[in-house]
Amino acid sequence: MKELRSRIFAGMLIVLVMLLAACGSQSKEDVMKKLSGKWTDAKGYELTAVMEIKTGDEPRLYDVEVWHTKPDYYRVNVAQQGSKESQMILRNKDGVFVVTPSIGKTYKFQSDWPEKNSQAYLIGALAEDIRADKDAVMKEEDKEYVFETVTRNNHRKMLPYQRIHIDKKSLLPVKVSVLNENKEEQMKITFEKISLGTERSAGDYAVEKHSKAPEGAEGSADDTDATEENADGEDQEGTTEETDGAADKEGTEDGQEEGTEDGKEEGDEEAGAELDGEEFRTSYPLLKWEGVDVEEEVVGSGDDKRVYLTYSGEKEFVIVQQQAKSPQEALVPVFAEGDPAHLGFTIGAITDNSVSWEQGGVSYFLASNGLSREEMVEVATSMIEAEQK
Repeated sequence: MKELRSRIFAGMLIVLVMLLAACGSQSKEDVMKKLSGKWTDAKGYELTAVMEIKTGDEPRLYDVEVWHTKPDYYRVNVAQQGSKESQMILRNKDGVFVVTPSIGKTYKFQSDWPEKNSQAYLIGALAEDIRADKDAVMKEEDKEYVFETVTRNNHRKMLPYQRIHIDKKSLLPVKVSVLNENKEEQMKITFEKISLGTERSAGDYAVEKHSKAPEGAEGSADDTDATEENADGEDQEGTTEETDGAADKEGTEDGQEEGTEDGKEEGDEEAGAELDGEEFRTSYPLLKWEGVDVEEEVVGSGDDKRVYLTYSGEKEFVIVQQQAKSPQEALVPVFAEGDPAHLGFTIGAITDNSVSWEQGGVSYFLASNGLSREEMVEVATSMIEAEQK
């Protein structure tokens, strides 16, 4: 009898321990509910982060600063470490703008960004990523919750997965690892500081406040048609948590001329800095598709040199390259078709049939009637560490 009582007592202890363990753990649904409330109910937030891109030979580091005031005001500034160049995405009551202060040039988009283009440095977008993925997996670690979800941005074919690390105590993201199809980390966002509950006036998101060119640079954004609007309500003191069929050549050329010379409304208009009297060298995608041939044609020379790379076969598209030009007049913002596309190394413009960007003083325009948006981004991104002639 004594032995039986001992066994019963031991069994009760085991059951009690299991119950206590179960009470101490959080289900995925419980954590998701808490995150959704904390991240999306705040009237606004500000954060700083470091973005590391590992897709080239050498990792590149970018400083990222984000302001967000509900419902639709955003300011995202991205600057490569060790460089004076930076780009900014602004969303205000007038629309979405991509600003390159170094050359005083601004492009305006009729876009609902960031609704359909999730970015790992926007915490509201991360909350939506977790909520939208019914197959999201949560792993509980000592100090963190780690969610693995699919991505919802322009890179989702190349980088389909992400791991979102969330501090258990603050319930704020610590870092996000963006992974390729082999679950290898290709991009990492490390959050340095997040302040919830912050609000800024509409005037703080005005284009002219952020797009003024440096002294001595051609073009200035002082005369833009964007206007400031005072916002009602007073700023709140934020709660700061320290957390870690391809387009034909003639049509492409016409579009490129309109975008870079006449300032017409074309999706291939992309800001760029002039090369210092040097003729640019042709760049080629590192991406290689089987059954795809390329034909190269050079038109003009010097500042007027334009290179056409026409790819045919299984994948058909055209890449046009030419020296980028600073604006001759302060006629900004200029309308650009499509949506802002964060290509990692720069912010471009993407439509269903084209993607355009500027890198290293060269303007690039890719057009295709056959490639998907993801495939066009894949080609563009492969030109980060492009082969040059």
